[in-house]
Amino acid sequence: QVQLVESGGGLVQPGGSLRLSCAVSESIFTFYVLSWYRQAPGKQRELVASVYQGGNINYADSSIGRFTISRDIPRDTILLQMDSLKDEDTAVYYCKGEKGGNAYWGQGTQVTVSS
Repeated sequence: QVQLVESGGGLVQPGGSLRLSCAVSESIFTFYVLSWYRQAPGKQRELVASVYQGGNINYADSSIGRFTISRDIPRDTILLQMDSLKDEDTAVYYCKGEKGGNAYWGQGTQVTVSS
């Protein structure tokens, strides 16, 4: 059974940083793409960043220059380094893996940016 487990969320002040982790229960190379999404209260879930099997990376416009997605291959983990955080980054952050026409989601981790 495929499992994705997020961690690393918390409360941070504006301008601060957090690093999120998504631990995957099998080799990350079995997935076509692994992504971070987020959902703020009252809003639709939106893409934050993706990393493809071949290493290509895609960022949402709001992430460019502030967020960095990467792979920790020996640990089968996807990381999201978030810098220069803003109040509007407050959301539940989810990890998503896609393979074989199926999508697998983690349970989410809360990120709150507030002074």
